[in-house]
Amino acid sequence: MRVYFSLDEFNEANNPVVTTGTFDGVHIGHQTIIKRLKELAEKENGETVLITFFPHPRMVLYPSDDSLKLINTQEEKIELLDKYGINHLIVIPFTKEFSRLSSIEFVRNILVNKVRTKKLVIGYNHHFGRNREGSFEHLKEFGPVYGFEVEEIPAQDMENVSVSSTKIRAALLEGDINTANSYLGHPYSLRGNVVLGNKLGREIGFPTANIKIPEKYKLIPANGVYVVDVIIENSRFQGMLNIGNNPTVNNNNKEQTIEVHIFDFSKDIYGQKIIVEFKDRIRDEIKFENLEQLKEQLEKDKKTALQF
Repeated sequence: MRVYFSLDEFNEANNPVVTTGTFDGVHIGHQTIIKRLKELAEKENGETVLITFFPHPRMVLYPSDDSLKLINTQEEKIELLDKYGINHLIVIPFTKEFSRLSSIEFVRNILVNKVRTKKLVIGYNHHFGRNREGSFEHLKEFGPVYGFEVEEIPAQDMENVSVSSTKIRAALLEGDINTANSYLGHPYSLRGNVVLGNKLGREIGFPTANIKIPEKYKLIPANGVYVVDVIIENSRFQGMLNIGNNPTVNNNNKEQTIEVHIFDFSKDIYGQKIIVEFKDRIRDEIKFENLEQLKEQLEKDKKTALQF
C-alpha cells in the first residue's frame, strides 16, 4: 500500500475506485466497504483509493473538548488498511480551512480533479463537506456531471447498521472486550513504550512492564484485569494486563497505569515498544487488605488467563 500524507503527494492511480471517511477502528462495517471497493477495482482493472483525515475532525473543530478518544492511532489505522488490501491511502491533514470546503468543492477539487475518481463507494448514510451537507443524493447528482459512478453500501450489508465506531468505543469504556472485538473483526490493541514502574510486582512474583501510550487521544479500556497477547519484536507471548490506579499499594494514586505481566518471560525490555492485544476481561480492579491477598488473586487471574 502506498501512503500519502497530503493530496500534493498523490499522482495518479489506474481507474481509481475510491471511498472516503474517518475509518476509526477499521471495523467490520468498514471492512464491508473495503471488500466492495476491491471487488469493483478488480472488475474495472483498477486500483483502490481510500481518502481519510488526520487529526479527527472533532479534535480540530472543538479543540477544548478532549472527551473523544479514538480506537486507532494513525499508525494503527495505516497498518490495518494495509492488512485489508488498500492500494492507495491518502491522509488529508484536517484543518479549519479544510472543514469549510463545500460538498461540491470536495467533489470537484479532490475526487475529480486530483484523484480522477472512476467509481465512488460510500457507506450507508455517509455525509461529507462543510457542515456534513453532502450526501448520497448529492453524489448521485454530481456523478454524471463529473463522469464518475457512485455506489452506496445498503444498510443491510453494513451489518444492519449495528456496528459503529461509537458503539465500539462505548463497549471498550465498559470493559466489554468481547463485544468490541466482535465489532472490530480483530483484537483491540494498545501500543506504547515500556517505562520504569515501582517494581513492586517483582517482590510478589509478578513482574510487570509498565506501558506508556504516547497518543493522548488513544482510547484506554475500562479499569480492570484482562487476558492479553503481547507482541515484542514480532514475537508473541501470553500475559495478563491491569489497567487502573493500584489501590492496594497506592491509596492516593489518581494516575492511571497500564501494567502487563508476560508469562514465562524474563528479558529486560525497558524502553522498547510493545503491542498488547486484548482477548478477554477477567475482573474489576480490587483493593486488597495486604500484598499476600493480592498475590493470591494474581495466581487465580493467571490460571484464568491460561485457561482462556
